[in-house]
Amino acid sequence: MTAKDTLEAAITAQGDVVRKLKSAATKDKAKINEEVQKLLALKEQLKQLTVDDDGSGETAAAAPAPSKPAAASEPGNRNLSLKTPKGTRDYGPEAMALRQRVLDQVVRVFRRHGAETIDTPVFELKEVLTGKYGEDSKLIYDLKDQGGEILALRYDLTVPFARYVGMGNVFNIKRYHIAKVYRRDNPQITRGRYREFYQCDFDIAGTYDPMLPDAECVKVVCEILAEVGVGDFVVKLNHRKLLDGIFEACGVPADKFRTACSSVDKLDKTPWEEVRREMVEEKGLSEEAVGRIGQFVTLHGGTELIERLAADETLRGIKVAMEGLEDMRLLLQYCEIFQVADRVSFDLSLARGLDYYTGVIYEAVLLGGGGAGGGSADEEITVGSVAGGGRYDNLVGMFNPKRKQVPCVGVSIGVERLFSILEARAGGKTRTNETEVYVASAHKGLHLKRLEILNKLWSAGLKAEHSYKLNPKLLAQLQHCEEYQIPYAVILGDGELSRGVVKLREIATRKEEEVALDTFIEELRRRLLSAA
Repeated sequence: MTAKDTLEAAITAQGDVVRKLKSAATKDKAKINEEVQKLLALKEQLKQLTVDDDGSGETAAAAPAPSKPAAASEPGNRNLSLKTPKGTRDYGPEAMALRQRVLDQVVRVFRRHGAETIDTPVFELKEVLTGKYGEDSKLIYDLKDQGGEILALRYDLTVPFARYVGMGNVFNIKRYHIAKVYRRDNPQITRGRYREFYQCDFDIAGTYDPMLPDAECVKVVCEILAEVGVGDFVVKLNHRKLLDGIFEACGVPADKFRTACSSVDKLDKTPWEEVRREMVEEKGLSEEAVGRIGQFVTLHGGTELIERLAADETLRGIKVAMEGLEDMRLLLQYCEIFQVADRVSFDLSLARGLDYYTGVIYEAVLLGGGGAGGGSADEEITVGSVAGGGRYDNLVGMFNPKRKQVPCVGVSIGVERLFSILEARAGGKTRTNETEVYVASAHKGLHLKRLEILNKLWSAGLKAEHSYKLNPKLLAQLQHCEEYQIPYAVILGDGELSRGVVKLREIATRKEEEVALDTFIEELRRRLLSAA
């Protein structure tokens, strides 16, 4: 009896079980659903077996003949339209070299501030993700039930981190996490907006004195953007408590604070008139309340704005507004000490639409005309936000069995947008390897000696390679070095080897020098160190 016959018999038997349950006088719906799921699983197994065995004779004969030729599905069919899925792209060696360089710079900053790294699954239980992102929850990628669990691809790295902290009873951690996230968004490739993209997160979890971790997050953002070299930028700062206080003072009902936030959050790319119309016509806020909101969310400045708001009669009686202003006063003081005060702006239009923020929020945006590479101001501004984050003190408790809260604050670097800027500016050929020396032979019959020298270089920890042809032409080997920007070549020849020397060639200058075979590795290492 074949595997196919066994499965078909099992499907028949399972079908009988389902029919009996459905015809029973007392219907147990839970039991029926359970048995139906088993039946569907068996049918899926049979379907997979048929696909796997297709063309083997037995299964193919049992399959019904197609009504028309399925030419497009045949392996190797030339009519197949190959493309990457919408909102994704392939990355060649040059793009990856640039991306890796940026990621290395980001990681150096994270480690400089004492962060350790973690990793979490690329998918989570859907209920872990839902209800955390406000109106953006519709962008979550759902996954088909693959064995009794309703799953979804992670939308960001913050909620999985909160789940990790809450589930593991972690009470203090400073972590960074670099990984891909997924959003069923409308992609804008030229602006670095994809459906699959990297996030670089830095978060501090734990109970600490006010604004100390928050200020360090601002400092981290400034260090990364300065080190990567994307041009002038500003880090906008605001406070969710202050926003809530403003909404309260303007007459917005408490149950509409979050939806009002999501509208205000669009001010960086949408005119106030459109935002005002959305709040009135779609969100149901009163014209009077929205008019008052407009008087606040157009303000930005520094400590002078804090003092002005603290003296505002409509805000002075609202406790959360005063708490937010006190936090902002302290934050700006710390930013002054960290020497990033000239990089920050207290901006009341900043709202950050995600539901989980509870305190300070921030967003870094590029300023036009500040970068090298000749890009225009307009080109830079279209990139938009390149980092964002804030404080989320109530998220971890959702995932802790005892509902214990762990205050958190963090920032996410929009590296895909940084990649897009740097890719657009890149001039000339980007080096895509790290090879330090190429082992070349001047004539035939030296491939065994080449392998011997190559092995010595690898054993010494040097990055080396050679041709995979037994007898390559010397010119072709040297052209390879120039094309891939390999700094040095060791050239082997019978005459030199008989005298116990090799030629060491500097590729950029084409200067050659004979070096003793016994000491050429030390000489090569010395030159590499002096050039570093």
